[in-house]
Amino acid sequence: MSLKILDTCVNCDVCEPVCPNKAISLGEEYYVIEPSLCTECIGHYDQPQCVEVCPVECIIIDPERTETHDQLELKYQHLMAAKDDA
Repeated sequence: MSLKILDTCVNCDVCEPVCPNKAISLGEEYYVIEPSLCTECIGHYDQPQCVEVCPVECIIIDPERTETHDQLELKYQHLMAAKDDA
């Protein structure tokens, strides 16, 4: 499952630099997560780093983008392969 940042985000800027996949960016009003890049830190860390550092707890699992652990692992492998090719 990809993560999602709620509109209660206060734009504190702590989530963006800890994302190993660079899936987080500043949206029009608050930070957003690009689902195609989010692996919930699988392949990098045991826990999603953005969730760990968020002071307002506004990052949740996106109920509209359900993915299994295996699917997230496969996404991670594809992202790393694309990074190696670049």
